[in-house]
Amino acid sequence: MCLLKKEWEDSFMSLRKLFFISLIIFATLIISGVVFVFLICRFESWQRFTVGEIVSSIIKKTSNVSLTRDLLGFEKPQTYLILFLNNTEMRPGGGFIGAYAVITIKNAIPELIKIEGTEILDNNAPVDFVEPPEPIKKYLNVGRWYFRDSNWSPDFSVSAAKSLELYKRENGVMSDNVTAVLGFTPTAIENLLAITGPVVLDGESYNAKNFTEKLEYEVEYGFLQKGIEFDDRKNILKDLTKALSVGVIKNIFKHWPAYCALGDRMLKEKQMMFYAVDADLQKKLSSQNWTGEMNGNDVDYVFWADANMGSLKTDVAVDKELIYEFKPVEDGRYLAQATIKYVHRGEFNWRVSRYRDYVRFYAPLGSQLISVRGAMVKEKSLENGVVDSGTENGRQWFGAFISVEPGKTGELIFEYYLAPSVVELIKNNDYNLIAQKQLGSTDNKLILNLDFGKKLILTKPEEKSENQGDEKYNYATTLTADTGVEIITGL
Repeated sequence: MCLLKKEWEDSFMSLRKLFFISLIIFATLIISGVVFVFLICRFESWQRFTVGEIVSSIIKKTSNVSLTRDLLGFEKPQTYLILFLNNTEMRPGGGFIGAYAVITIKNAIPELIKIEGTEILDNNAPVDFVEPPEPIKKYLNVGRWYFRDSNWSPDFSVSAAKSLELYKRENGVMSDNVTAVLGFTPTAIENLLAITGPVVLDGESYNAKNFTEKLEYEVEYGFLQKGIEFDDRKNILKDLTKALSVGVIKNIFKHWPAYCALGDRMLKEKQMMFYAVDADLQKKLSSQNWTGEMNGNDVDYVFWADANMGSLKTDVAVDKELIYEFKPVEDGRYLAQATIKYVHRGEFNWRVSRYRDYVRFYAPLGSQLISVRGAMVKEKSLENGVVDSGTENGRQWFGAFISVEPGKTGELIFEYYLAPSVVELIKNNDYNLIAQKQLGSTDNKLILNLDFGKKLILTKPEEKSENQGDEKYNYATTLTADTGVEIITGL
C-alpha cells in the first residue's frame, strides 16, 4: 500500500486524472452494476478501511476537492437513486429503466438499501397517478405515468428529476432522502468487463460481448426454466455485481489507468450521467459535462431522440443515421432537411421484433416546419401519421411515429426553414453547429451536407481534401459524443 501511495505521489498527472482515480472507488465501480458496490462492504472489514483510506489520501492532495468530497459523502452522507438504463430498449433519457437501486455513501463507504426491478415498485403504486405523455398512452396503451417510463425527456437533468418525482409518488424507499440520481447503461458494464475479464455465475460466463444479451435472457425467460419466482428474477443482478466486484477489487490497482480512462470515456459518451437535487452540486457536475444536458442555445443545433415503443430490445439490431443538409433559397432563407434513417438488420426472435419508435427531432427555436415524410399511424400502415410539435429546453421539436420491419429500411424526413438566428450566423460568416448524441446511444452516424452559398474559409473539423475549396461543407462521423462544427465563410 505504501509503495502504491508513493507511486501516486510521484506521478505528474493532471488534476482531471487525479480526480478520476478518486472516483474509481465509487463512480467507475458504479457503472459496472457495481454501482451496487455496496457489496464490497460484504466481504472483509479491511477492504472497507482500505477504500476510505485511499480515497481520503487522494482527496487531500487535490487542489479542487469540493466535487469529489460531495459525491463520495465526505462532507455529508449522500443517498443515490441508481437507474439501470437498458439502451437496447431506447428511451429518450438513456434507455428503459428496468431496475433500480438505492445506496447511501459516507466517507466513500457505500451501503445497499434496496435493489429490485422497476415493475415491482410500479405494481404496488398507489391508486392516484400522473397522466403520461401522449405517445406513451397512444403507442404503449398505458394510462398512467409509471416510474419505469419516467425518463421521457432527452435531457438527463429533467428526466432524472421526473424519475425522482414518480419514485416519491410510488412511495419508493428513502425517497425523501435521495440527494442524487445516477443513470448508467449496460454499455458501461460491457466496457468494464473488457478490463476485468469474464465473470462466472452458476457455471455461466459473462463477458464484454455477451453480457447484455445473456442478462436479458435470464431475466425474461431463463428464470422460468430455473424455477425462480417472477419477483425474484432480477436478484441475479446482486450475484453478478458481487462476482464483478471481486474481479475489480483484484486488479483495480494494477489497471487503474484503464479504469480511470474508462470512467472519463463513459461520462463523455453519456453511458453514465449524474443529477443532483442540490443546485450547487448540480452546477459543479454540469461544469464537468457529466449531467447529460441539452446544450448550445445560441448556435445551430440538431438532435434526435428515439423512444422504443414496446418493440422488445430491438434497438440492438437497428443502425441509425442522421443526414443533415441545407441550402440557400431565393428569399434569403435557408431550406433544411433532416433525414433520420433506420436500417433493421434483425429478424423476429425472443429479443427482436419490428422497430416501433416515437421520434423527436430538435432544432433551434424559430425553425419553421414545412413537411414530414415517413410518419406512420401504426406499424405496417400506409396512412400518413400525425406530426407533433412543441418546445423544450429552449428548442423546437417535431415528433412522429415510425415502424420498421426486420430486414427493411425506414426514414423520417423533416423539412424546415432554418431559424432566423441561424441564418444570421451564416450572414455574419461565423456559423456554429452542435450535434448532440442521445443519452445511451451507440454508434449512431452523422452526415452533414451544408451549402452556404459562399466560399468556405475555415472549417472545423476539416473536410476531406477532395471536398475542400467550394461553398459546401461535407462531413461524416460517428456520434460517440457530442460533436461541434465551426465554419467561417467569405463575403
